[in-house]
Amino acid sequence: MPARMPGDRGQENACGETSSGLVHRRIQVIHKWKRMCDAGGMAQTVCPLVSAEDRTLLEAIVADRNRAQKHVARARIILGSADRLNVAAVAKRARIGRPAVWRWQQRFAEAGVEGLLRDATRKPGKAPLGDQTVQRVVTLTCAEPPGEATHWTGRAMAKEAGISLRSVQRIWATHDLQPHRIRTFKRSTDPEFAAKLEDIVGLYVDPPKHAVVLSVDEKSQIQALDRTQPGLPLKPGKAGTMTHDYLRNGVTTLFAALDVLDGTVLGRCMQRHRHQEFLRFLNTIEATVPTGKVIDVILDNYGSHKHPKVLRWLARHPRLVFHYTPTSGSWLNAVETFFSALTRRRLKRGSFHSIVDLQAAIHRYIAEHNHDPKPFTWTKTPTQILAKLTPMNASVH
Repeated sequence: MPARMPGDRGQENACGETSSGLVHRRIQVIHKWKRMCDAGGMAQTVCPLVSAEDRTLLEAIVADRNRAQKHVARARIILGSADRLNVAAVAKRARIGRPAVWRWQQRFAEAGVEGLLRDATRKPGKAPLGDQTVQRVVTLTCAEPPGEATHWTGRAMAKEAGISLRSVQRIWATHDLQPHRIRTFKRSTDPEFAAKLEDIVGLYVDPPKHAVVLSVDEKSQIQALDRTQPGLPLKPGKAGTMTHDYLRNGVTTLFAALDVLDGTVLGRCMQRHRHQEFLRFLNTIEATVPTGKVIDVILDNYGSHKHPKVLRWLARHPRLVFHYTPTSGSWLNAVETFFSALTRRRLKRGSFHSIVDLQAAIHRYIAEHNHDPKPFTWTKTPTQILAKLTPMNASVH
């Protein structure tokens, strides 16, 4: 015969008491116990009554290795209470809070062992947003906001659509909308853009044999900034610090030539960036590159690069061939990637007491870069670049 559950009406326990009377006694004990806790009782010595059948079922739940751990923990709470342990001891043994002990003691008093094996029903959550609301948020985000604002914010959209801020954020994330971000661009107005693009990309992708391809440019106005006081280093949970104010200790200009084939950089720091300094750097390139090799130099159309004295010098050194990037096309110059890495990894967070200190730091970074260089690899063809720029030019017109 299956064991009778104490929660069944009309059944009697070993003492001849009906199950409904047992539940009534349990609830009375719980209320008495709560009153004792509210009155400031330090220990609980009264527990819900546990019959022999209940103890057998609870011990079986604890011994069942396939039983859910939450059911085992609840059964141990009731068994501990049946052993007359106080609430603090039961909570410590189960590694839970005392309110949880009280909650499951009351659940056992009201519903018996079966009450421990099911969770209380919860209120249904909010209904998901309708497709019309989602589409309205997407449409509004892609349109101009009302008033004098230039773009939508999450709170402004939530107020306009009548939904929560978190709902707006979820819709934006789902549809990959980021109204707070903007990307800038600049068109090249050079009439020979396509020809210059093919010339330079051809040098990157298929450099001529017995030639050296150098990407040359200058990074001007590099400031020797010294912080007013030392910052704090990076720590777990805390970012490194740097003072907002600084002292200017002068500026320098870095002339650099990136060898596309092996990735090495030839760099010289000078005080100014006139055509005189550019000529001195060209002489350095001429002396560094072995004789017998043609030097293809990729550079932008800066004024000092086209100075008459530079052109005369170029006529006296025929092995140097200049390839100018298009107007507003400095992104074609490979050395710009090196300048970007130099700024991010060495200059932005540096502190320099003088120009000499700044120049020494730049030369050390170049030497470290040349110790393990990586060849420059260009992946896009001129056709792919022109295909990407065509829609942009059409949208401007």
